[in-house]
Amino acid sequence: MLSEFTLISRYFERPARPDGRVVLGVGDDCALVQTTPGMQTAISTDMLVEGRHFFPGADPHLLGHKCLAVNLSDLAAMGATPIGFTLALALPSVEESWLAAFSAGMFALADTYGCELIGGDTTKGPLTISITVFGEVPAGQALRRDAALPGDDIWISGTLGDARLALAAYRKELSLSSEALDAVAMRMHAPSPRLALGTALRGIAHAAIDISDGLVGDLGHILKRSGVGARLDVDALPLGSTLQGQAQPLRRAFALAGGDDYELCFTASEQHRDVVLEAAQRAAIPVTRVGSIVVEPGLKLIDAGGTIIELSLRSFDHFSSL
Repeated sequence: MLSEFTLISRYFERPARPDGRVVLGVGDDCALVQTTPGMQTAISTDMLVEGRHFFPGADPHLLGHKCLAVNLSDLAAMGATPIGFTLALALPSVEESWLAAFSAGMFALADTYGCELIGGDTTKGPLTISITVFGEVPAGQALRRDAALPGDDIWISGTLGDARLALAAYRKELSLSSEALDAVAMRMHAPSPRLALGTALRGIAHAAIDISDGLVGDLGHILKRSGVGARLDVDALPLGSTLQGQAQPLRRAFALAGGDDYELCFTASEQHRDVVLEAAQRAAIPVTRVGSIVVEPGLKLIDAGGTIIELSLRSFDHFSSL
C-alpha cells in the first residue's frame, strides 16, 4: 500500500515549468508564485463529489480532464490566463491504475494550457476532488458578472444542450443510438474551457459567465449582479448537433437549463458586433448573438417572432436539484 507522500510523488509531482512563474511547487509547505507587474490574480475553486457530479466508476482519465476543465472554464469567464492549480483529493482506497489514468488526463489538459500543479492534499474518504485554480488578468480588464449594460447584446459560445442530452440517456430518460450517445458523451465528460475566447474578449465584452448550471440560471447571475434584465431569443440558441434532432420542448429545456455546457455567455455593446466576431474568429470558437440586455429587471424568453413564451425551467442547484 502506498503512503500518502509516495502517492503524491509518484503521480502528482513533476518538474517545474520553465516559464518561471511558479518558483516553488509541490513538495513544501506552500507554493511560491511570481506575480506579474500590472496583473491581478484570478482564483476559483470547484469540488466534484462522486455520485453528485459524476457517476460512480467514471472513467478516471476523462474525470481527470473534467475536474480541471471546469475550473479553467471559470478563468475563461474572467478573461484570465492560467498559472497553476492545487488539488485536494479524497480517496476511498489507493488504486494505482486509477491514479495513473486520473493524473494523466488531468496533466494532459494542464499542459495544453500551461497550468502547473503547485500543491494540495490527499486523504482517505468518499471520492472527492477539489481544485483551486490560479490565473492572471491585466488590472481592470477582468470580465465580471456585474458589468452588463442596457443595450448590450447577449452572446453564447459554441453550442448548448448536448451534455444534458447525454445525462438524460445515461439516466434512461430517453433513448439514443450508440453513435449519438458517443457523440454527446464527450460534451459531458470532456468539456473544452474557452480560454482563448475569454482572453480575446478583454476590452470588448462587458460581463461574462461560464454556463455550468444552465443558461437561464447562469445568465440570471449576470442580470442580478448588474441590476438589469434581458430578452432571450430561445429560437436563436445554438443547439448541439445531436440535440437538434429532438422534439422542440426537449430542445428548449436542455439548451436553456441543461447545464454542463461550459460555454461562455457574455454581453457586449451592439456597436461591437463586428469586433466580437473578429475576436471569436481569432480564438477559433464560434459565437451566436441570442438576445439583449434591457433596463427592466427579469428575464423574458421570446421566440423567433418576438412573442413572449412561458417555460417552467430551473437550472441546477446543489441543494434543491435531484
